[in-house]
Amino acid sequence: MTHKYKKVQTELQAQPKTWLITGVAGFIGSNLLETLLKLDQTVVGLDSFITGHKHNLDEVQTEVSEQQWQRFKLMTGDIRNLEDCQRATEGVDYVLHQAALGSVPRSIVDPIHTNQANIDGFLNMLVAARDAKVSSFTYAASSSTYGDHPALPKVEENIGKPLSPYAVTKVVNELYADVFAKTYDFNVIGLRYFNIFGKRQDPDGAYAAVIPKWVAALLNNEAVYINGDGETSRDFCFIENTIQANILSAVAEKEAKNEVYNVAVGGRTTLNDLYNAMRDGLVTYQAEIADSKPSYRDFRAGDVRHSQADISKAQTKLGYAPSHNISEGLEVALDWYVKNLTES
Repeated sequence: MTHKYKKVQTELQAQPKTWLITGVAGFIGSNLLETLLKLDQTVVGLDSFITGHKHNLDEVQTEVSEQQWQRFKLMTGDIRNLEDCQRATEGVDYVLHQAALGSVPRSIVDPIHTNQANIDGFLNMLVAARDAKVSSFTYAASSSTYGDHPALPKVEENIGKPLSPYAVTKVVNELYADVFAKTYDFNVIGLRYFNIFGKRQDPDGAYAAVIPKWVAALLNNEAVYINGDGETSRDFCFIENTIQANILSAVAEKEAKNEVYNVAVGGRTTLNDLYNAMRDGLVTYQAEIADSKPSYRDFRAGDVRHSQADISKAQTKLGYAPSHNISEGLEVALDWYVKNLTES
């Protein structure tokens, strides 16, 4: 744990704040909730349960004390409704805006709903948070914003043209955030997530992320599909790193605000290497997995070929220092998945 992050946690425990997490029943939202409650913070959670799950919140409840759980207030509502956003932001110090319709493929199939959640909903949250005079607004941006820009590693200032409707919505988020910061002196930070993974990431559905989907398939002796030749690479980032970046952003000094930051580890892992690492990690749980081989199919529309983050800006301005590389993160994540998926 970094000195900066540890210091911030100690300060928050000494002087607890009130936080709003949108998308609180989702993968990232529920992990943020767990960490903040363990730090004895007061948390308001907003979720429409379109993609979030009550069982994520149930699991958080088992991970925290009864007293800590009492500091959590759940509001069922939709960011596409301004009144829901206004109710949720009332009396809040820090907003961690995670609610969105994720997935590049989903946005290609259904651009209208993606736009409604990710742009209309985002603007509603900005307006509500501004009017509630929150101290800061941290939101989930995306590495998809880099689009067709070829350079590696990805540096925040250099973006290309978006390759999907989802990416368009994330670019617009950054534009709106910048305008709100300059027009209303609003403290806002965007975090460009790079392939986040960890416990409570949903393995089900057509748009599930690759790691939980593959783990579930391997454990159930089902086919694992790799889009393309498997040499596509990503900067996989463990959930604990993401939590750290959100908390550091919320309490950051004024000079670090009105910026976007890459949230990743600065590495590159091909899908073939990821598959091998996951297979090897799961062999200790199920020996027969050792013989598993993936199936290859066509490249997926809207996907970038390679992705890798330069994280020096977040390190310098936020004090961000990833606590887990991909191997360390996989070790924790695979253990959780085995315990939670083998019964399904």
